[in-house]
Amino acid sequence: MGCYRIRVATGAWLFSGSHNRVQLWLVGERGEAELELQLRTVRGEEEEFDRDIAEDLGLLQFVKLRKHHRLVDDAWFCDRITVQGPGACEEATFPCYCWVQGEDILSLPEGTARLPGDNALDVFQKHREKELKDRQQIYCWATWKEGLPLTIAADSRDDLPPNMRFHEEKRLDFEWTLKAGALETVLKRVYTFLSSWNCLDDFDQIFWGQKSTLAEKVHQCWQDDELFGYQFLNGANPMLLRRSASLPSRLVLPSGMEELRTQLERELQNGSLFEVDFILLDGIPTNVIQGEKQYLAAPLVMLKMEPSGKLLPMVIQIQPPNPSSPTPTLFLPSDPPLAWLLAKSWVRNSDFQLHQLQYHLLNTHLVAEVIAVATMRCLPGLHPIFKLLIPHIRYTMEINTRARTQLISDGGIFDKAANTGGGGHIQLIRRATAQLTYRSLCPPDDLAGRGLLGLPSALYAHDALRLWEIIARYVKGIVHLFYQGDDVVSGDPELQAWCREITEVGLCQAQDRGFPVSFQSQGQLCHFLTMCIFTCTAQHAAINQGQLDWYAWVPNAPGTMRMPPPTTKEDVTMATVMGSLPDVRQACLQMTITWHLGRRQPDMVPLGHHKEKYFSGPKPKAVLNQFRTDLENLEKEITARNEQLDLPYEYLKPSCIENSVTI
Repeated sequence: MGCYRIRVATGAWLFSGSHNRVQLWLVGERGEAELELQLRTVRGEEEEFDRDIAEDLGLLQFVKLRKHHRLVDDAWFCDRITVQGPGACEEATFPCYCWVQGEDILSLPEGTARLPGDNALDVFQKHREKELKDRQQIYCWATWKEGLPLTIAADSRDDLPPNMRFHEEKRLDFEWTLKAGALETVLKRVYTFLSSWNCLDDFDQIFWGQKSTLAEKVHQCWQDDELFGYQFLNGANPMLLRRSASLPSRLVLPSGMEELRTQLERELQNGSLFEVDFILLDGIPTNVIQGEKQYLAAPLVMLKMEPSGKLLPMVIQIQPPNPSSPTPTLFLPSDPPLAWLLAKSWVRNSDFQLHQLQYHLLNTHLVAEVIAVATMRCLPGLHPIFKLLIPHIRYTMEINTRARTQLISDGGIFDKAANTGGGGHIQLIRRATAQLTYRSLCPPDDLAGRGLLGLPSALYAHDALRLWEIIARYVKGIVHLFYQGDDVVSGDPELQAWCREITEVGLCQAQDRGFPVSFQSQGQLCHFLTMCIFTCTAQHAAINQGQLDWYAWVPNAPGTMRMPPPTTKEDVTMATVMGSLPDVRQACLQMTITWHLGRRQPDMVPLGHHKEKYFSGPKPKAVLNQFRTDLENLEKEITARNEQLDLPYEYLKPSCIENSVTI
């Protein structure tokens, strides 16, 4: 009995408030009391009121709420409800962070994280079981394409659960900037309608509008071998480069190239020979755009690392050997300039395909969606791992649903502007899925396997490892608060179901590729959770943001090629180069979409700085604060380093990393 002070916080998003009346109950271990009030929620405000309650409720367990409407069901976004009991009682927090719709009663449990095995009060166990049963009806799996990871069952934004959709500001920004980009494309087409399109300088006619400082640098220096090599270390796609252990079997050196063989073997012995092999593209069917056949290659590039840290190309094989061409033409830096430039353009086109479809779409977006759906289906809101992960799945289901309906769909952007479009892109993702391993998603394993540890000029590698360490420390701090031993981990049925749901269901029996089907120790759990958060945050940032810088100048990263790969060097002319690169329509579309998808989002939440407070109590808060401090220290390190560089690497600065996959 006594006076209770209740505070109700409403979200700050557009339309978060509601004109409907909200009814509240307090539920304690010894009783329940309805609060007599006429609560009208207002966007971005916290309402506070006191109520005297005659009976002794005991320790508060739930707040129940119900929204009443007469004519219109006006949804309300409730952030949280806090209750200060009589006397010296600690304030109880009841997180919500979801839309309240309809007239059903919603029960919000007190925010202390609880494992399924340590519920002394049966009411919490019943609550979590009902919550999961309800969620599994709402969050259903679907097969978008055979051989790809499963997705959320939603054909459009409107099919998604309301809590997984963009908030209104995000939706408006996304759709209006897409329209603005389309208008810019039209203006560029009109501007170039009567202009020539015969030389590389003609691309300047469309190189205006939204572009970054680094994009301008790429525009000026894209033909330089040094910048070509740099991109494999620190560009939009730093995931393909590996140190050579031997000369690749596909690299057939014809007679007369003994000097090249000697150079390659010398670099190999010195440990300074590197390779990038696009063999995954071999045999992928190519697109037909407006009746014009497009072309695709599967190049191999051999590069050398100079003592200065520069990575320079030594030889390019555009296509692998085949019965009709057992000794493919090799292109060298000493070749006629246009022949060498065209060979590099074929490499950049191939890199564009694998970057966008394998390392961006599959390894970050689709993996993040599997994590998100499994989390909603298997972990109740009371579970500490749900509270840890939920900030890192914000907006992921909607951005992926939009990708499946606008980007990689029939008639989507890939069909209109990429040589893998028209179905080849799906085959490529299917091939990449079959090769997706657990180790490839964990930088310490991936970078060691590619021989990139300890390279001073490998900035992505350095920053990725530092972030992995910081995220791992954060994860360990949270896990050890709730799992005091390996037996607690192995004995958590909800956690084990979540693990199986990801590996066996979402990733389609990925245990053969190293993904776990159970957790038997704290260490196994921490490693997996670190992978989840790193993939949804840092890895996506590293792969997504570079589009803005490296793809705006289309010749540096052509999305399609319109002529077959050259088989001779002497016949390559400027007409050959321009006839191979995207035409003006394709180039404009590429510039528009890569700007739209690579730009910083106006409602961007930096890594670790989510405002939602899912955990209650001082200990989880202290772990999160230490995480933020570690990120701030890394930010300072990277900023100081970048001041000494001609090309700063900023994609993994913590302030540039979004807290989830949202674009």
